[in-house]
Amino acid sequence: MGTRAFVLRVVASAVGILAIVAPPAMSRAGVKPGDVITPQNAYKVQSLISPGVFWKVQHGMEMKVVSTARVDWPAPYRDATEKYSSQVQLSTDHRSLVGYVAGQPFPLLDANDPFVAQKIIWNNAFRPITTDDYDLRFFECQSGNVRPGKNQWIIDEEMVGHYAGYDEIGRTEVEPLPVDPDFKKTNRMWLFGLYPILAPASERGTGLVRFRYADPNRGDDSWLWSPGSRRVRRLNESILSTASGVASAWNPDHYSGFNPKTEAYDYKFLGEKEMLAVVHAIHSPEVTCPYDGGSSQCPEAWEMRHMYLIEALPRYNVIDTLQGRNVVYIDSEVWFEPYVDAYDRSGQLFQNFLYFLTYRDRPVPDARVAIYPFKREFVVGATATDVQGGTGSVCYLPSRNSPERECWYINMGAVDKGFFTFEAMQSAAEGGHVNQ
Repeated sequence: MGTRAFVLRVVASAVGILAIVAPPAMSRAGVKPGDVITPQNAYKVQSLISPGVFWKVQHGMEMKVVSTARVDWPAPYRDATEKYSSQVQLSTDHRSLVGYVAGQPFPLLDANDPFVAQKIIWNNAFRPITTDDYDLRFFECQSGNVRPGKNQWIIDEEMVGHYAGYDEIGRTEVEPLPVDPDFKKTNRMWLFGLYPILAPASERGTGLVRFRYADPNRGDDSWLWSPGSRRVRRLNESILSTASGVASAWNPDHYSGFNPKTEAYDYKFLGEKEMLAVVHAIHSPEVTCPYDGGSSQCPEAWEMRHMYLIEALPRYNVIDTLQGRNVVYIDSEVWFEPYVDAYDRSGQLFQNFLYFLTYRDRPVPDARVAIYPFKREFVVGATATDVQGGTGSVCYLPSRNSPERECWYINMGAVDKGFFTFEAMQSAAEGGHVNQ
């Protein structure tokens, strides 16, 4: 594809100024709407999904192919992109951003730009799915062995009260806009909290908070609250790329796609391609796949999407990870990665992280509070799979057994900076206080 076509495609899908992109021709790819993909005919989609997702299909995850449908950005994010993107540049060492305020940093991309990979990754870091704050309440994850055609075998099951974040820059919908004044004092780009763990009983009350800084040379600050010792323990940044839990394949750097410190990696643009992904999921809460030991959600609606493929290589002098490299598959319209494949240091496929998204004006059909004046993307399911060990973790966002139906609160002021403190974690652990 030529440079001009590449640039026009990005402008059309991202900013919405032009409308020149035709829907991908699935028939030429060997699949069409209505096809159901099983292990028996998985060969049809091998070139249309990542090796990690193909492994999951081979081990029982079914796919239902549907027609491609458009996804638009929330209007405030689009407006911020048009207002501020012209002033954004990469730093002289091409690792960090200069002049970023809000919206997408680089809506115009050139395939021949030697730093297009870095720009795509920064677009992913400041994506439209959440820009101000988010609070996912009561989500559950189950971990066990991938057992094709067999009943689910659960080794570990977790329920968490909050999965929440607060952005200090890039804000588009909730005051303060577009930058929280605290940013000038602390240099924190965002704050993240995962607490309290409600189940299993052995981990009840455990919590994690994490801060990301704009300073490219300052790593993330992360702390773990342990109710047993009643102490907060600071975590080494490298631990954030390591799986946690008894059988969990998840790690904090892949909680929401590819999410480590951006400047801790080198990036290579591997190209662009039409591939299958779930961005209009049918179910919320998601349903357990009956064909792979419950290690995914299926069958779901998979459609052809235009993806950017980026290779991320850790700078080992900055961060020490188990993964030798990540291949990140980024939807060029949604600007979220439907899947990420991680490889070990010998170059063998190690882990797959898969995300199921839906596009609605509310997280669940019967929502009464979390209703928006426009459609937006919600992550409703996610799986992490260790393809070498044959184990996996599947998460339901929201939980199938949640005491609260809506669960996702995005850009609604549901959490503020006070939520991401040791005191708040301790209070939630000791008092069982979950909702603010």
